[in-house]
Formats: sequence, C-alpha cells, structure tokens
Amino acid sequence: MLGNYFPILLFILIGLSIGVLAMLAGWLLAPNKPDAEKLSPYECGFGAFEDARMKFDVRYYLIAILFILFDLEIAFLFPWAVVLNEIGWFGFAAMLVFLSILVVGFIYEWVKGALEWD
Repeated sequence: MLGNYFPILLFILIGLSIGVLAMLAGWLLAPNKPDAEKLSPYECGFGAFEDARMKFDVRYYLIAILFILFDLEIAFLFPWAVVLNEIGWFGFAAMLVFLSILVVGFIYEWVKGALEWD
C-alpha cells in the first residue's frame, strides 16, 4: 500500500533538493559587493529601517494600486479575445462598455494629477 506513494515521495524529494541546490549555488556563487546604490531604498521611497511612525508619501501606494487595476484589465482582455467568436456582438459590446469605464477612470486620474511624479 505504501509502495504506491513512493513516486510521490521521490518527486517531492527531487523537487526539494533542486530548490535547495539552486539556493545554495546562488548563495555561494553570487558576488557580495554592497554599495550605497544597492543599499538605498527603492519602490517605497523611504528607508526600510526608520521610525515606524514617520510620515510617508501616499503617492507610491496610489501608483501601485493603479498598476494593479490596469494589470487586471489586461487579465480580462485575454480570455475575452479567445472566446470572441463564440460570444458574438453582445460580448464585444460588453467589453467596450468595460473598457470605456476604465478609460474614463484613467482620464480622471490623469486630469487629477495622480500619474504625475515630482
């Protein structure tokens, strides 16, 4: 009975060993030359090791949320394009309504200056 699970155990062990070997190779072979540019804060705009109660600029998170929003739009376009022949004109019109709502939101963000970077 347990012999039936041996291929699964073997697969798990091989997968874990490949992952551990890859991490070990990266740790051993990678150059470790930190400089000011590598240690500088990125993406969030402030240092990682500062006071937790400091004020920060919300624009970084706004841009991240906008990126996720428009990234999800693309995720909806691919399946729609695949089944466009099957859903016909109704599906085409529904996607046009969806895209027009997103375009109106994009224009609103542009006018309000949410995409400006100082």
